[in-house]
Amino acid sequence: MKRRHFLKTVGGLAAFTIIPRHVLGRGFIAPSDTLTKGIIGVGGMGRGHVNYGGTRLVAVCDVDKNHLELGKALTTDTIAAYHDFRELIGDPNVDIVHIATPPHWHGLMSVEAARAGKDIWCEKPMTRTIGEGKRVMQAVQQYGRIFRLNTWFRFADPFYGIGSPVKPLKKLVQSGLLGWPLKITISKHTGFDWKFYWVGKEYLEPQPVPAELDYDFWLGPAPWKPYNAHRTHGTFRGYWDYDSGGLGDMGQHYIDPVQYLLGKDHTSPVKVEVDAPQQHPDAVGIWRAITYTYEDGCQIVLWGGDFGDPNTPYIAGPKGNVYKSKDCLCQWNCDCPVVCDLPDWEKKLADYPEPDPQATNFIECVKTRQPFALNERNAFRSATIVNMGSVALRLNRTLHFDPVKLEFVNDDAANRYLNQPMRSPWII
Repeated sequence: MKRRHFLKTVGGLAAFTIIPRHVLGRGFIAPSDTLTKGIIGVGGMGRGHVNYGGTRLVAVCDVDKNHLELGKALTTDTIAAYHDFRELIGDPNVDIVHIATPPHWHGLMSVEAARAGKDIWCEKPMTRTIGEGKRVMQAVQQYGRIFRLNTWFRFADPFYGIGSPVKPLKKLVQSGLLGWPLKITISKHTGFDWKFYWVGKEYLEPQPVPAELDYDFWLGPAPWKPYNAHRTHGTFRGYWDYDSGGLGDMGQHYIDPVQYLLGKDHTSPVKVEVDAPQQHPDAVGIWRAITYTYEDGCQIVLWGGDFGDPNTPYIAGPKGNVYKSKDCLCQWNCDCPVVCDLPDWEKKLADYPEPDPQATNFIECVKTRQPFALNERNAFRSATIVNMGSVALRLNRTLHFDPVKLEFVNDDAANRYLNQPMRSPWII
């Protein structure tokens, strides 16, 4: 950059309390820097994760004018407000792009942010197809970006109805005291019923598009469907074009800690089985059970709604089982201890090493370029589990999966869901 242009650029930024690091050179981040961020999608989740330390909001983007006004009100500073996400991604004042749109946009926006040299904070699920997740992972690595998926239960907080953080359970699993292989069952009895009934409505009547909403842009890469209020905003998750109901919305919250517990961040299940009624082609429905099996025999079992036996262990092994405390009635974070039927398990466990430490401060990871605890690689693997279940539900049958090739085995119908076509002109 020529000196005159450099001084002009810095002078134009005098109103800011910092000079964005792109001005000082690629990769330069002083320890005192406050990183800047822009949020795409400020209708709900985008407004709920604004104040993560060490960042300053400088831009918001939304295709709904009402949401955009709410986004501008997130700070008392004057910030940029965009209708087109590409303008926010291209804004040189933005260091971190926070993607809080419906999931059918996550893959495309993450790839574009990586290409633009931005670090990425993405809401869950990572993507709504396996192919899009693979492309995000490749782009983040190709362009040397730092990626974080916004679910944190593998490293912080007791997760929903379990009553225990993951770390002691991880230590117990990796000790081998429970034996191997393990089966982990996730159900309403361990908190997995919140948003389960977020299903779609069949045969939606067309409605006029509200003046404040750019519905065509909201759809973006998704197939065109006539507007109905239930298809957008807070209820969009009930439609396959944008998400996969409660499985898509909450599945990665519950499954990602299990993937970590089992030490499966490098692989995926080889089989998925479903017990469910036939799904509608547009509207997501309910299901009874989804069972994932790994090559070594480990399993993850999801029970939907009221299905399942409350006495089933959360973790079942050939040598011992772990249960949620029968006295715990909590559905959210709590400190009720889990119960293990292995004699003297806590005393025995004390002799085993602690799990490896995790890098859990996203802002420090951006500054040091150290991968975040839930990064593009392991987030892709847990998102793949969610998306395998989605495909199996839509086809209503058992599917076999190759975790190396990242495709279903000898199944053209299932593989058509890996990379679903995007509506022109959008491509990833």
